[in-house]
Amino acid sequence: MIIRKAATEDAGELTRIAHEAKRHWGYPEHWIQHWQDDLTISPEFISGNDVYVAEDDEGLVGFYALIVQGQKAELDHMWVTPAHIGTGVGKSLFLHAMDRAAAAKINSVEILSDPNAESFYRKMGAYRTGEQTSEIDGVPRVLPRLVVDPSAEN
Repeated sequence: MIIRKAATEDAGELTRIAHEAKRHWGYPEHWIQHWQDDLTISPEFISGNDVYVAEDDEGLVGFYALIVQGQKAELDHMWVTPAHIGTGVGKSLFLHAMDRAAAAKINSVEILSDPNAESFYRKMGAYRTGEQTSEIDGVPRVLPRLVVDPSAEN
């Protein structure tokens, strides 16, 4: 597996991966449609941000986007195809993102996590700083807010 900078031509495949990964958690399809805009990765998004993909012999298997603002950054997207969850792809992408952030002298990387991914991020050294509450179909959703020091050992 290699990690490389995403190309604008990867936008469609990255969007497919984001949708597939979100579906993996068993959300109703109409919720996935509700999140359509958030899960769509445009060529403009790729060209305007630090987006990297994991690629193996089968093709793209995951990606992340790091949004840098001054001395802080946000891990805005991090998705791995369901077939590659638990194989080390996510860990490799996360460590790559932290290396990029540390090299850019970023003090902290914030993460607004899907509840299903919180344990992964905590295992990688992130800690909870709060939460964001929303509602969909009358069901409250609590999204953990996490932060990680990119220079810390993971």
